[in-house]
Amino acid sequence: MSTLADSWISAGQGWRQIEQLVLAFALSTVVGLEREFRGKSAGLRTQAIVGTTSALILLVSKYGFSNVLAPETVVLDPSRVAAQIVSGIGFLGAGLIITRRGAIRGLTTAAAVWETAAIGMAAGAGLEILAVAVTGLHFVAVLGFTPLGRMVAARGTAERSLTVTYRDGAGVLRDVLASCSRRGWSVASLTVLDGPAGEDGPDREVTVALSLVGRGVTEAGATLGGVDGVLRVDRGADED
Repeated sequence: MSTLADSWISAGQGWRQIEQLVLAFALSTVVGLEREFRGKSAGLRTQAIVGTTSALILLVSKYGFSNVLAPETVVLDPSRVAAQIVSGIGFLGAGLIITRRGAIRGLTTAAAVWETAAIGMAAGAGLEILAVAVTGLHFVAVLGFTPLGRMVAARGTAERSLTVTYRDGAGVLRDVLASCSRRGWSVASLTVLDGPAGEDGPDREVTVALSLVGRGVTEAGATLGGVDGVLRVDRGADED
């Protein structure tokens, strides 16, 4: 039994490797809980699987080929497999980014998946302190930087894309643009997404995509939502 256990340990299947996998699972789960709590597409299960799998792949690259290589003639380069993890996560992250009506969503979630893969790789490489540190910094970025970003955007010149749905035929768009002008916001672009269709009537709805630039433009959603005749304002997700 001891001989079998020794062979497992020598082949990279000891308690040390299990600890690294468990750490990767725990840290990626913590990141996944934050994403799940915010209702993002790549939540608890996705983050946990990505982090744990990344750690496993890195461990395989370190120990998985020792029984088929001749150490005196072949030099193993574990970094090649690690590079493929980064490439593979890039495809997964790209699938999480959505462009809809001029607004880009999913960037933070895609970055979190990439980050989770890095955390798993660090745990699998035995860099536990770095893995824990990056997990902590994740919450600094997603929780601490949110109010900071809003404060900076409110005081400086920023750009905000949003969609406005209003009742057609009552001069609502004119009032919306006038409201933007009063606040000092310039309209960088205006695109009609859904025009009036069917018979004339007061219930026809029109949706336009606006790109606004100016100081305090982060408050555009609340400002334009208060214009008479505006039915909906889609500001996009504050945390994507």
